[in-house]
Amino acid sequence: MDIRPLDGVRVLELGNYVAAPTAGRILGDFGAEVIKVERPKTGDELRNWRLYGGNTSMLYRTVNRNKKSITLDLRTEAGRGIVLELLEHCDVLLENFRPGMLEKWGLGPEVLNEVNPNLVITRISAYGQTGPLAQRPGFAAVAEAVGGLRELVGDPDRPPVRVGVSIGDSIAGIYAAFGTVMALFQRERVQRVPLEQRVIDVALNESILSVMESLVPDYLAYGINRERVGGRMEGIAPSNAYPCSDGTSIIIGGNGDAIFQRYMQVIGRPDLAADPELQDNAGRWRHRERLDASIAEWTRVHTRAEALRVLEAAAIPCGPIYTAADIVTDEQYKARNMIQPFRVDVGEPEPREVGFPGIVPVIGGQSLPIRNVGPDLGEHTREVLSGLLGMTDADIDALEANS
Repeated sequence: MDIRPLDGVRVLELGNYVAAPTAGRILGDFGAEVIKVERPKTGDELRNWRLYGGNTSMLYRTVNRNKKSITLDLRTEAGRGIVLELLEHCDVLLENFRPGMLEKWGLGPEVLNEVNPNLVITRISAYGQTGPLAQRPGFAAVAEAVGGLRELVGDPDRPPVRVGVSIGDSIAGIYAAFGTVMALFQRERVQRVPLEQRVIDVALNESILSVMESLVPDYLAYGINRERVGGRMEGIAPSNAYPCSDGTSIIIGGNGDAIFQRYMQVIGRPDLAADPELQDNAGRWRHRERLDASIAEWTRVHTRAEALRVLEAAAIPCGPIYTAADIVTDEQYKARNMIQPFRVDVGEPEPREVGFPGIVPVIGGQSLPIRNVGPDLGEHTREVLSGLLGMTDADIDALEANS
């Protein structure tokens, strides 16, 4: 499947950790040539996060797929000079340093614009490039709290918890990729786009705020401060996780009015279906404890497979709570090419075949094939510097010796 809408776009990524590399991964997934600049010797710190074997984590291999890796020391004048030369051949610069760092290095937007007046500059930071908190450092954990998400995650009688992935970084990366494509699209339609419209400013906390639905309007309109409700969703019932007889749990969403009627018949509770207090979602939310207890009575006497079979037959939205072991054997994921195998180093004498999550969204009926998983550190330095800048092996050797 040779469907790559971003073929011909070249991106220089100066990003560590998750946010900017996620944006670069998305652009690379759809055909952009993404050149990732890493520190000599150590590289992106993600290479060592959740590293259980070998010298490069599966987290790095996943987030940095479909990229090339080169090493440059941006603390040196020579390294920064190479960046400027490379940007003459690029469409996008992607970075997630603290605001002001590029400017400190002499790589601010005005300088970059002189080098390449068509360059899209996508910047990701904790709080954005402007405002009173712009200079404050912050990781996604902090942004998820400031953006309103952390307060809503967990049970009401316990402190807030965090979801099990770096969701703030990932959401910011998605917005950054979208903003980049918007700027590229505008560049194709307008002969000369002003610099300020080619600088995409993504803040982690704002990315979280943007997916918080009506959190702020509910407060301003009704004085409602939403609270943690565990496995439920505020104002929606019945929708929760319910235990099964085999020790597993399943998710059931029976909050639609018509669905609720079928749902109660399935679990043998026509009395609840007929209860006038439960005919709309507001009433069901008021009686959520009673409803969840009645549903759990039914699920506890069925295995996961039995409960799902009965619920699916009645068109009740439901599903298993998957682990990684469930995902890799799931036929739906297989049918859409969503687990793609690559042989990689895992710290054993021979590489092992490992499945990696496929490319989203799907184009043409199946996930596009991943071209390569995250590369080894500096794997493409010579290819890129010789191919784009005409540097000789001796030039590159001298550059690396001074890094």
